[in-house]
Amino acid sequence: MKYKRSSGIILHPSSLPGPDGIGDLGSSAFEWIDFLKGCGCGLWQVLPLGPTGYGDSPYQCFSAFAGNPYLISSEPLIENGLLSQTDLSDRPNLPENKVDYGAAITWKVTLLDRAFETYCSNDANTIRPEFEDFSETHAEWINDFALFMAIKDTQSGAPWNNWPAPLRQRQPQALQQFKLDHIKDIQRHIFRQFLFFQQWNALRSYANSKGIQVIGDIPIFIAYDSADAWANPELFYFDTNGQPTLIAGVPPDYFSPTGQRWGNPLYRWKVHKDRGYAWWIERLKATFRLYDIVRLDHFRGFASYWEIPAENPTAEIGRWVPGPRLDFFNTIKNELGELPLIAEDLGEITPDVIELLDALELPGMKILQFAFGSGPENLFLPHNFTENYAAYTGSHDNDTILGWYQTAQNHELDYCQRYLQTTGEHIALDMIRSIWASVASIAITPLQDLLELGTEARMNFPGKPAGNWTWRMPKDALTLARRDYMRDLNELYGRLAE
Repeated sequence: MKYKRSSGIILHPSSLPGPDGIGDLGSSAFEWIDFLKGCGCGLWQVLPLGPTGYGDSPYQCFSAFAGNPYLISSEPLIENGLLSQTDLSDRPNLPENKVDYGAAITWKVTLLDRAFETYCSNDANTIRPEFEDFSETHAEWINDFALFMAIKDTQSGAPWNNWPAPLRQRQPQALQQFKLDHIKDIQRHIFRQFLFFQQWNALRSYANSKGIQVIGDIPIFIAYDSADAWANPELFYFDTNGQPTLIAGVPPDYFSPTGQRWGNPLYRWKVHKDRGYAWWIERLKATFRLYDIVRLDHFRGFASYWEIPAENPTAEIGRWVPGPRLDFFNTIKNELGELPLIAEDLGEITPDVIELLDALELPGMKILQFAFGSGPENLFLPHNFTENYAAYTGSHDNDTILGWYQTAQNHELDYCQRYLQTTGEHIALDMIRSIWASVASIAITPLQDLLELGTEARMNFPGKPAGNWTWRMPKDALTLARRDYMRDLNELYGRLAE
């Protein structure tokens, strides 16, 4: 897949400013699109938009198909009569500079429940036909998801392997009885999805109307505690009690000396192949209903993946196992055509990964932070880029540029300063300029680097189980000076969006 010369910024919606404790899909998101347009950027990259579970990570979601209800904005709910100003009168005093997930989720659930009760109490509700059409259109995944979430609510949020056996094992009689007893609770979760997709579709349409495409992120693995794992246990390595026997991760690398034990269940790829990769085809269809371009997170797992026995406490002991490789991608292409994809090819890259990338002609990723430790042959240095790459100053898993610069080793700092011909006073902007000037077809930076922020603005520390994903953009961050700086770069280096 060849991409035109372009540029963009990474900003997850949860990081937007707003009054309800977490960024959302309301007016701040539309203002963000206007800022991107003013920058001359044609790309907006987000993290996975699914309903977050353990650790509030967008990479550990309760569903690979659903949206995150905590990103629903209260503003449109007031406009369409589902909420009133009175419903906001007891809004708690929530922090503006970071997401306090416990407090924000409690408040968002309160608002969403009030909106649902308003919907239920109005027999002549004008959105009822739209809601019913949505429920029918998404029935293939949303019924299992809503049932899963409703059961989880009755089990105090416990993961599905701790549910009573009849529900854990999806015994038909038990599920049918639960549906009869909890029909309104199930509808509540479907309604939240309706609101999410309604708001996201409006925002994405606005972005597209401004010439901006949205890059989404699809984690290769799903969360164990998810509707997908519960509803399709035969697709994963589970024992007869539903417990995972093999889990995903990566061996020790430059992110973590003991590797990363992600804990996600591993696919029984032979079962997927025998079914024509049907589950994956539906997952990709759903993903492209959300985004214009999709980054395949942990792409190397399609070539070979690190298999860890579930009882192991770290990822140090495991083995590489062949993934589905070209057979998977050829099947997907035959079903869905050529898809606009970017391969996250970081980590230990072996010949089988390179072979798969070359066969698919997918752009890989270059992270400039990794460039300065080993001399001029380092493949992350811009002079070693080729056109078919997406170049980044850093990703959500990195420290910010300023944070990296303040902690890097002396030999890295020396090479960086010499390479970029800089004193380091505005090191983040220098790095942005470097990748914008490169031959890579796509150039992207996290907003934190454009704002020249330090480690306090870091989004994620790989291997750290809690306290991530909390950064929020200050209200006054999107200045005219930042906008004009980006627009000048886009004009200078031929990346200006039409």
